[in-house]
Amino acid sequence: MRGPARARLEIDLDAVAHNWRLLAARARPAACAAVVKADAYGLGLAPVARTLRQAGCRTFFVARLEEGARLRAHLPDAEILVLDGVGRGEEAELKAHRLVPVLNQPGELALWRRYAAARGRRLPAALHLDTGMTRLGFTPAEFAAVEEEDLAGLEPVLVMSHLACADEPDHPLNAAQRARFAAASRRFAGRVRRSLAASSGIFLGPDYRFELVRPGVALYGVNPVPGRPNPVRPVVRLVAPVLRVFTLDAPATVGYGATFEAPAGARIATVPVGYADGLPRAASGRGRARIAGIEVPFAGRVSMDLLGLDVSALPEGTVAPGCEVEIVYGPEGVDRLAAAAGTIGYEILTRLGRRFVRHYRGGAA
Repeated sequence: MRGPARARLEIDLDAVAHNWRLLAARARPAACAAVVKADAYGLGLAPVARTLRQAGCRTFFVARLEEGARLRAHLPDAEILVLDGVGRGEEAELKAHRLVPVLNQPGELALWRRYAAARGRRLPAALHLDTGMTRLGFTPAEFAAVEEEDLAGLEPVLVMSHLACADEPDHPLNAAQRARFAAASRRFAGRVRRSLAASSGIFLGPDYRFELVRPGVALYGVNPVPGRPNPVRPVVRLVAPVLRVFTLDAPATVGYGATFEAPAGARIATVPVGYADGLPRAASGRGRARIAGIEVPFAGRVSMDLLGLDVSALPEGTVAPGCEVEIVYGPEGVDRLAAAAGTIGYEILTRLGRRFVRHYRGGAA
């Protein structure tokens, strides 16, 4: 008889700390921050952030105000920057939690400056320059028009931009963005930190690192240099128990749509992981799992709560209800599943774990 039908997501906090230290060493003399937005890419904001702080990280980036407020409760002495900036009505909460808004347009600069002036004190701010992403940030013309008097009452702590193609080292936009950023931010050099490189950008070379790098996904084990050996340690492992094994007496189909045809004698194992848990339906028929060190293919479509595996290649008796199956495993685990689903590791990480039991190892859990 099998045990409880629960899958678990194992999160190696020691690997997170190792990855931050590795990236920090690679980036020197630039300082190394950490991006912990989206609940630390789905792995748990509090344990991940405390582990990174323990490893030596002092500066953290989040996307939303509410993420920053949550993080402040766990890291009372950290520098926390909010990438989405400041909206009308958010000023007091940003100040109360000692969060630094990343100002993305002239209207935000004016809003934050007025709020600082009304309180008669200088407030920290970061300035975001768009150099080619066309997503957020001051346009080059807007940035050039920012005068010293526009910053009155503010304390600029960072000027930043974001690379669009950092995971493609030979893409010409990388060098173009670096040149634009260097030229536009030159007036702040020596008095305000500058930041261009995130995870993949760190590996483009020292010219891209400026005074601060801000890795995100590489901290969590996703390969920042696609096509080359992964320099960071894997952080997550997804394990699920077998619920049922079918030994087919006659040919049969597996799952919705009858897309997988199995011959007589095939063995099909069912595990309790599906797209409601963040396993991409697009990995149907393309993903692979591992049992007892042997890889086995997904059989049929990923359904909401269940996944079929063709375990015919394993010796008979190896797979039984209750035995463990690895769904995400090894150094390329997240990237492997992402490739099977036609997506990227970022999406896999941020979707995993909605119903899984989380097991943390090491770190500051």
